[in-house]
Amino acid sequence: GNVTEVHCTYDPESKGGFAADKRKVKGTIHWLPATHAVEAEFHMYERLFTVANPDSEEGEYKDFLNESSVEVIKGFVEPAQVEAEKSRAYQFERLGYFCADVDSTPEAPIFNRTITLRESKGK
Repeated sequence: GNVTEVHCTYDPESKGGFAADKRKVKGTIHWLPATHAVEAEFHMYERLFTVANPDSEEGEYKDFLNESSVEVIKGFVEPAQVEAEKSRAYQFERLGYFCADVDSTPEAPIFNRTITLRESKGK
C-alpha cells in the first residue's frame, strides 16, 4: 500500500510546464530531498459553516458549523521555511497560500492555509 518506487523521466526543457517544442506537460512532480526536509504541521482550513448565511436559516448558527472546517496534517518543508516570517504569505505547491502560525518555532514549524488554489473546472 505504500509507494516505494516511481518510474519517470526528467525533461529539463519542460520546466514550468511548457517545453520549447510547444508540448504542454500534463504532470509535474514536486519533491524535497528527505535528507534536507524539516517536519512541519499544516492547518488546512475550510469554510466554517455548511451554509452561506447561517442567520438566514432556521435554527442556531451552531447547527451549521462545519465539523471538517480544519484538518491538521503533517508534512515537510524546506529548511529555509522554519524561519518563515509570521506576517508573510508563502505559496506551497498545489495546496494554496500559507502563513506561519503564531506558535510556530524553528523546532516545530506550523503553517496555516489562508487561501486555497483555484481548481480547474471539471476537476
